[in-house]
Amino acid sequence: MAQKHSAYWQANLRLIFLLLSIWFTVPFLGGIVFVEFFNQFRLGGYKLGFWIAQQGSIYLFVVLIFIYAHCMNKLDERYREEHD
Repeated sequence: MAQKHSAYWQANLRLIFLLLSIWFTVPFLGGIVFVEFFNQFRLGGYKLGFWIAQQGSIYLFVVLIFIYAHCMNKLDERYREEHD
């Protein structure tokens, strides 16, 4: 039983780490590292690099919340079936 709980939390932590890494990487690369490249394009009247840094990271975070909820539902089902 303890191994199943440990495996569940390990899977949960891997998912959290993956999603937080995406949340850090996309705005960092798009809004800082490659900002000059992205600023060639416009989105809603704003330079894309600026938009990624200011608004895109917020929208990405909201999307990642829904992805996390979906993945956790699947993870819960998998470990619930193994537990029963």
